[in-house]
Amino acid sequence: MPARLGSCVLLLLAAALLGGCSSIAGSTNMLSDERLVAEAAGALGKAPADLKLLSRQTSGTNTYAVLRGKDGKEHSCTINGGNLLSFGMVNPPSCQPR
Repeated sequence: MPARLGSCVLLLLAAALLGGCSSIAGSTNMLSDERLVAEAAGALGKAPADLKLLSRQTSGTNTYAVLRGKDGKEHSCTINGGNLLSFGMVNPPSCQPR
């Protein structure tokens, strides 16, 4: 029985640490609106001046953004990184038309 208790304690500790990492990542997001638009523009093949940021939301290590181009088309983009845990670096955004 003590081995099983030890396993449960380790599992709870690991869950608490992972929850803490997610909280740190969300609260230390370094992506400015300008950088977010620039990163998304690169993924969409457009100039940053041709996009307008409509909304953004950060959850854990991901930032979700909705952008509208001068042509009126809207895109949803997910950008991973840009926080303390990734030293401010980001992965290429993933964008889809809305």
